[in-house]
Amino acid sequence: MILADKLIELRKKNGWSQEELAERLGVSRQSVSKWESGASIPDLDKILKMSSLFGVSTDFLLKDAAELPAPEMEDPVEVPESESVRVFTLAQATEYLDLVRHAAGKIALGVSLCILSPTLLILMGALSDKEGGFVLPESVAVGVGLPFLFVMVAAAVALFLLFGRPLEAYEFLEKEPLELAYGVSGIIKKQKDSYASAHAISLVAGVTMCILSMIPLFIAVAMSEDGMAPVVGMLLLFVLVAVGVFLLVRTCYIQGAFQRLLEEEDFTREKKQENKRTEPLALIYWCIVLAIYLGISFYTMSWARSWIVWPVAAVLYGAVLGIASVLRKSR
Repeated sequence: MILADKLIELRKKNGWSQEELAERLGVSRQSVSKWESGASIPDLDKILKMSSLFGVSTDFLLKDAAELPAPEMEDPVEVPESESVRVFTLAQATEYLDLVRHAAGKIALGVSLCILSPTLLILMGALSDKEGGFVLPESVAVGVGLPFLFVMVAAAVALFLLFGRPLEAYEFLEKEPLELAYGVSGIIKKQKDSYASAHAISLVAGVTMCILSMIPLFIAVAMSEDGMAPVVGMLLLFVLVAVGVFLLVRTCYIQGAFQRLLEEEDFTREKKQENKRTEPLALIYWCIVLAIYLGISFYTMSWARSWIVWPVAAVLYGAVLGIASVLRKSR
């Protein structure tokens, strides 16, 4: 139970309305309503008054549990002595979530622009294919397609820097232990629960888009293996993948913010310690993958196929982390 739920339960147990409780505490009914909805939390002096009024301890009101666990039943996460635990207030948590919501769509757009960047080059290359009956010079195709690719990538990088830079101040959420101020955990959990349905819809829509992206290409090839039909199918594939990835990146960014604040999933304290150890390896690995991707793509000019480097690299990354973990434990 969180503070909001406890206030409702204690008020109803005493048979008081929100107006009656507000009168006893010397506040407005709107204040009590906001406390019970989780929109805000009472000041410390009001917590003390409620503790006396309801005949319960302040620990009972402030702890996000129905009752305090016995000391021997607690199983706290061990934090190294050299590492301090940061305390995050409601104002800081709200500011961080607002910043993530504002940046998520722009960063997702940047990823989609990277996916769409080679589309014009593919189209112009097809139009310059004389065997297909088109007479556009190859030099024109390259001269138009490559600048478009670089402009799209540059725009994506600009979005990453412009909207990702403010989030750098909160990188410690992925690396350091976090302690939320009293009542904040319950409010964040409520916000996460209210976002759950939107997150599920975005996940389903994004994955569906990526899976269905192959259908236009299959239809185009079935209609004609020559001419522009396969090229159009390929371009539609890129568009659908870009839309699907946009939905996935945006919703995962927002969901990840909730998980960072609540120290869930990949952001538990154990995971944070593990990530600290693997951070240098990850940086080296993905720089090498990026160099391989660009090298293959520019050497073969087959951007429609070279993207396969990324899913292969993602699978291999898990194996690399596993090997690194085994080697570290064997020391």
